[in-house]
Amino acid sequence: MASIWSDRISVSVFGEAQGPAIGVTVDDLPPGEFIDVKQLHRFMERRMPGVHEGGELCQIMSGIMNDRTTGSPLCAFIQNTDVVVPDVKEQLGRLPRPGHADYTGTLRYRGFNDIRDGGHLSDRLTAPLCFAGAVCGQILERRGIYVGAHALEIHGIRDKEFDHADVTREDIVAVRGKSFPVISNKAGRDMLEDIRAAAEGGETLGGIVECVAINVPAGIGSPIFDGLENTIASLLFGIPGVRGLEFGAGFESAKMVGSQSNDSFYVDDHGHVRTASNNHGGILGGISSGMPIVLRVAVKPTASIGQAQETVNLSTMETEKLDAESCAVSCLVPRTVPCVEACVNIALLDHMLDHPHFTG
Repeated sequence: MASIWSDRISVSVFGEAQGPAIGVTVDDLPPGEFIDVKQLHRFMERRMPGVHEGGELCQIMSGIMNDRTTGSPLCAFIQNTDVVVPDVKEQLGRLPRPGHADYTGTLRYRGFNDIRDGGHLSDRLTAPLCFAGAVCGQILERRGIYVGAHALEIHGIRDKEFDHADVTREDIVAVRGKSFPVISNKAGRDMLEDIRAAAEGGETLGGIVECVAINVPAGIGSPIFDGLENTIASLLFGIPGVRGLEFGAGFESAKMVGSQSNDSFYVDDHGHVRTASNNHGGILGGISSGMPIVLRVAVKPTASIGQAQETVNLSTMETEKLDAESCAVSCLVPRTVPCVEACVNIALLDHMLDHPHFTG
């Protein structure tokens, strides 16, 4: 099991959901970059509003000194406070939970994987991923590049979209400062009410996260296998619960004719080449066009539901009834918002390191 994403920079995530700690190591960050630790913790708190992970803040072990990156591996960990002692009987008599990776993980690792709350396959591992993305985000923002996301849709209730052709830094910051990440406060209230109603019925909800990145210079990325979409996708699918991804007009493009899909070029008042619309989502041929990068991520309903379900006892190979699970989060979409931002931050910084005008 190697949870390492590696390109120009590398990100390695370690730990289990109910083990002693979880953490991350980031290699090949440019040295001398100022990192605001308080801002890092604010980013982390957006993943779990009002609660720092496990009651602890991220402990930075290496890679930052006097608030600047040193060039050595940046390592941080989060101590878990809800450590559970492994139950041997539970380990032997496995009852895989529907919707979780218990069954597939057991097959892949021959029954030796940590199954406590999903172990290394838990969405708790998105916490250190958020930390890595928050660091990358600060480096990008000092170069004017901003990444922002919001809950576009939950269970059919839809928020307003960002203006795909003209989203601003202020638009991104406004959503980032809200306790519930939406553009329309009314849509947010409706979503929260629907989440509460689902929880009361023992159900969970899924939805869509929309993410934009602005001021990414044209010419970032490469064609074929090293394209911006490829890099972003490889990170986003590291978030448990992500089931789909589209850029720009996405699947709606299949309903268009060419004259509708193509984005006409023009020169703006500043002498920059832009497009009148942004169906291409800011990326053409795997390379940034200079327009806002726009993507949407489908997030499945939380797998832990408050209803009894059928499963198979892997020791006896007989069908059994699995009791209703305790579900602390009835909808993963709001907490997925900063996770999506984090992944896009990592991908963009990774490609920006090749930009001729990038300076460390």
